[in-house]
Amino acid sequence: MARRRERTPRRQRISRRAAAFVALCAAVVALYAVLVSLQTALYGTPLALSFILGAALCASPLLAITRPAWAIALFTAGALTLPLTVVSDLAIQSPWPWSVPALLVFVLFVGVVTFLHGARLGAFALLLGAIVSLLAPVLRTDMVALPESSASATADLIVTTAVASAMFLIAALVAGRVRVAAELTREKEHSALEEARRALVEERTRIARELHDVVAHSMSVIQVQASTARYRIPELSDAATAEFDDIAATARGSLTEMRRMLGVLRTEDQTAELAPQQGIADIPALVDSIRRAGVEVGLAIEGGDAAASASPAVQIAAFRIVQEALSNAVRHAPGARIGVRLHAEARSIRIRVHNAAPPRSSEGHGGGYGLRGMRERAEILGGSLSASPADDGGWEVDAVLPLDPAPSATPASAPFDKENP
Repeated sequence: MARRRERTPRRQRISRRAAAFVALCAAVVALYAVLVSLQTALYGTPLALSFILGAALCASPLLAITRPAWAIALFTAGALTLPLTVVSDLAIQSPWPWSVPALLVFVLFVGVVTFLHGARLGAFALLLGAIVSLLAPVLRTDMVALPESSASATADLIVTTAVASAMFLIAALVAGRVRVAAELTREKEHSALEEARRALVEERTRIARELHDVVAHSMSVIQVQASTARYRIPELSDAATAEFDDIAATARGSLTEMRRMLGVLRTEDQTAELAPQQGIADIPALVDSIRRAGVEVGLAIEGGDAAASASPAVQIAAFRIVQEALSNAVRHAPGARIGVRLHAEARSIRIRVHNAAPPRSSEGHGGGYGLRGMRERAEILGGSLSASPADDGGWEVDAVLPLDPAPSATPASAPFDKENP
């Protein structure tokens, strides 16, 4: 049975806020067109005043988005003036002092102010609009001179105030719900971050436990066996005894590195000491340990004073790159001669590790984790690293590190300081 292709979710073309703004603009334009027409035809307001006062009313909801105080003042002026410009003989037969379009604009204005700026400011806009509408019958007594017109104006005021109050309550409730939803979303994101952090800490603790129980224990056994070999095997030669002492020293150094690594893994707040413990000055000792294993290694360090002034991040990166390059050369080109050259200048240090063609077939060089790790170390510090076959059939690693990397790059290199090479 053929599998159905999963539909890729469509990207949202327009945000909710933009959609709401477009809808508000459309409503304002429609109400303005209707308000100007009705105010001129049914209420006898001069066309110029209908345009100006209608614009004052209808622009208020849009202005309330960013300037609520100015919007309230503009709406109040328009709502007070517009009912006073009507012709009594015409307006007496229509809703007054609020026409239907003006009523809808008032409701929309109260809703926008309440939703965006809170219930207090929304209540102020509602109360001010109601007070202004009550002033119209006081100033235009001819509009309420008859009992029928007085009753019509009273009903109009009651309906307008009731509808605007209902909009105020709805906007306040919706705004509160939106705020609660936003707070819940933030809490969920915070909980997800805490869960991810806890999972990371647990994973680091598990890795530290495995390293302690397996690797550290095995290294301890190797160190003990190598240290006690001269006492357990009396017939050992001086050369063999020295070899066992070197093995014990290497095991002790590895245990020290393991303890530092475990300290980093078991520290949740990253406050453990991350300063590198090996640097360019330790490269000769590293080369000597490779020589004691029977490998012919040449070493040249040029510009030692400049190299010694390099930052700690550059020091550990240089040491780890040389260490990994030597390890790769020993592993992939057994028996080949290796040359290590460090040349420090005023601004950078160049590291070149070259091994000749191996006397016997060896494993091919691949882009494994070692090469990728060396390249990442160099790039984090703003340098570069290349590894490629040499002209003589061997292999060459060439790295350039700045002696004073950018400040933003230095902290990023800290997690590498306690890695296994």
